Amino acid sequence: MPTVMTHALVGTGLGVLYTSRKMPPTFWLTTAALTMLPDLDVWAFRLGIDYEAPFGHRGFTHSLLFALFAGCTAAFLTHRRIGGRLSDLCGFFFLVTTSHGLLDAFTNGGKGVGFFLPFDTKRYFFPWRPIRVSPIGYHFFSKEGLETVWSEVLWVWLPTTAVVGSVLLYRRLRLRRKNT
Repeated sequence: MPTVMTHALVGTGLGVLYTSRKMPPTFWLTTAALTMLPDLDVWAFRLGIDYEAPFGHRGFTHSLLFALFAGCTAAFLTHRRIGGRLSDLCGFFFLVTTSHGLLDAFTNGGKGVGFFLPFDTKRYFFPWRPIRVSPIGYHFFSKEGLETVWSEVLWVWLPTTAVVGSVLLYRRLRLRRKNT
């Protein structure tokens, strides 16, 4: 799995792309939380739940159904504070929650992602898997953990920064032209 910071970075980047208006802290905190929420399933290890089980790691909490439920619930609970249309916010929060499983499917380890649970128990990876899987727990603070961070910088942080930076530059130039 990519590190928590990488998931939050992608969610924040998606938030910048989602809207150009100033958003309240509730929007940004909810966005970051939803990108990390699927990894609550790491508790399955402590509860003795097998990795491959529907509620094991990268199982139901990484599914599209879970993302829809979590995203719409978060939208319903926050839309009055955030503003905008509830359906738009629900769609955005669904997307950021889904981004977690999508990133995990690009990693080179694990047992795959249960995108279609509970309807299909098969686990999926993408054919191209350039992101090094993150060691879980204190093993993260090792040579392998450092290699993981470098992999995430190369395959997630730099592309996300390039896309978001380009969009921000475009918005700034468009605003400048509009004001002249």
